[in-house]
Amino acid sequence: MRAIQNTEWQTLANSLNNNGSALVRQAIDADECSQLISQYGNADLYRKTVVMERYRFGLGEYKYFNYPLPALIGALRENYYPNLVPVANNWMQQLGISQHYPNDFAEFLEQCSAHGQIKPTALILKYGEGGHNTLHQDLYGDVFFPIQMVLFLNQAGQDYTGGEFVLTQQIPRAQSKAIVVQPNLGDILVFTTNFRPIKGTRGYFRANMKHGVSQVHTGSRYTLGIIFHDALS
Repeated sequence: MRAIQNTEWQTLANSLNNNGSALVRQAIDADECSQLISQYGNADLYRKTVVMERYRFGLGEYKYFNYPLPALIGALRENYYPNLVPVANNWMQQLGISQHYPNDFAEFLEQCSAHGQIKPTALILKYGEGGHNTLHQDLYGDVFFPIQMVLFLNQAGQDYTGGEFVLTQQIPRAQSKAIVVQPNLGDILVFTTNFRPIKGTRGYFRANMKHGVSQVHTGSRYTLGIIFHDALS
């Protein structure tokens, strides 16, 4: 995992504030990505497998990791969370929401536990030809962190075609805006979990956001989702 400098954190925060998403290039090296893919079949690592078409979530499969998480995933959560907290708390203040997130990640997980949210939410996703993910939000209980991440484990245009990452933004009394990105192997996309503030003529208002994946045309697409809050089940 590549260390991120202070200037990069500021650039990331600026992009989140302006766009609701930010891209970190080459955050993870190819060997680390390959290792995560190679462990996809190791049932001992996972607590739950979801076949997406059974629930009309799309076409594909994802698996939730067990605690303790693999070292790389744990390190990503612990490293990114405190650097994202200032953005999250600023969003809450701008929108007039009383929620305040602690700087310490362990303290935030204690808040989740107090609400019965004790299951890990980090997950690995696999899509084959025709695979896709419908627009959704990753909320697993009353306690949530408003920013999450996705790590791209293989290379678009080489290992698969199609499968773009899609964000939609809905603001009051307007049509939805679609944002489509296609990161490279080892990149991390940081994006809003469910809403973000946008400044209008009368202050800030709430823009709701969802995310999904467009149809994969060929090959297999692997990603790793990192969500900071825990789940009820």
